[in-house]
Amino acid sequence: MSKPKTTDSAEKLKGSVKEAIGKLIGDGKIEAEGKAEQISAKADAKPKTTSKP
Repeated sequence: MSKPKTTDSAEKLKGSVKEAIGKLIGDGKIEAEGKAEQISAKADAKPKTTSKP
């Protein structure tokens, strides 16, 4: 079985929650991981292409 894919918005949300928790508890490592997850979710997004006749 293949595992279900997560959406970009879910990955961004996960990253922002992780970043907020890092800020809340004062853990810079967790905060940085959250920021990195948000950036990677944006980078993985495929640009929408439109075909013009």
